Amino acid sequence: MEEYEQTDTEMSVAPAITAAAVNENVQAGLPKNMVPDPGWFDGDQSKFEDWWRGIRLFLKSNRVNGTDNRITVILAHLRGGVVRIYIQKKLDELDKDNNTQNWDEFVKEIKTTFSDKFKAADAEWKIETFKQGKRNTVDFIIEFEALAMKADMDELHAIFLLKKNV
Repeated sequence: MEEYEQTDTEMSVAPAITAAAVNENVQAGLPKNMVPDPGWFDGDQSKFEDWWRGIRLFLKSNRVNGTDNRITVILAHLRGGVVRIYIQKKLDELDKDNNTQNWDEFVKEIKTTFSDKFKAADAEWKIETFKQGKRNTVDFIIEFEALAMKADMDELHAIFLLKKNV
């Protein structure tokens, strides 16, 4: 497989955007950004969930507004192999389409493309066998709700399992 080497231009895109967002905040009298840059995402599905959470916090804390701006920042934080193909596809779409992109569609697409497909299945299996045992009720409920969200479980089934496993 061909090794992907990033050009100097590609390497400088994300830091430039980051620096511009921070400078804009400082000039506007806002405090310097307290949320660290989430770094690059290289397509490793097992790392997507943490990276996605980081990039969302980064966008919010840097007040990156507008769908096109958000998508541009996210694309600037992608690199390597399969991700390179995805970036090119999205850039072609952005170049062709003069209308603003749809944020919800982009989020759905990037999650479908890069999220770990087995996490939901793992969470579903875990929640089916998840027991409170001697664990504190509050801790059990918090972990149960997190598993139910990851498993994308409907509310009625989650309540049934909660009653059964407490």
